[in-house]
Amino acid sequence: MALRHAVLAALLDGELSGYQLAKAFDVGVANFWYAQPQQLYAELTRLEQQGLVAGREVVQESRPNKRLFHVTDAGLAELEAFTAASAKPAFVRDDLMVKVQAADSVDTATLIDQLTERAEIARARVELFEALLRRLRGDRGEEDFLRHGDRIGPYLTCLRGVAFEQENRDWCLRTVAVLEERRHTRARN
Repeated sequence: MALRHAVLAALLDGELSGYQLAKAFDVGVANFWYAQPQQLYAELTRLEQQGLVAGREVVQESRPNKRLFHVTDAGLAELEAFTAASAKPAFVRDDLMVKVQAADSVDTATLIDQLTERAEIARARVELFEALLRRLRGDRGEEDFLRHGDRIGPYLTCLRGVAFEQENRDWCLRTVAVLEERRHTRARN
């Protein structure tokens, strides 16, 4: 997957400025694709040059003008081709996992602190995603929304984000418990 596809998918909800796109990435898309705001602005420029998005300038009186972007028919065709292609499996690259791999040969005090911090980040992200899920479905129940909602793609990816972060939190907390128990056992011996 390329950043282009994540940007196109994020623009399916309607016109967004670069700033709004960055906020959308930060809240919803970041659970499966991370990008710096500068990368998003550069990608919007490339997508517009390739005719996959179109931009229009909005004149604002008390603020600088802004550009709003939307997906073109060519952009929809690009997304269609992307979704038709076979998906590659995801691979985890996580420096914290490397540190845990080395836990038997290093002092684990700092590692325990880092795992505790990661668990707290995951807990906060679960709360954020759950709030986003509530906002997306409005006053509908989840099953009703999943059966009859207009746009369920963002909802489904957000559900995956919740599950991913819950698992991260649970794994971090369990790993902390194991490492602390081993530290205490070694200290007693």
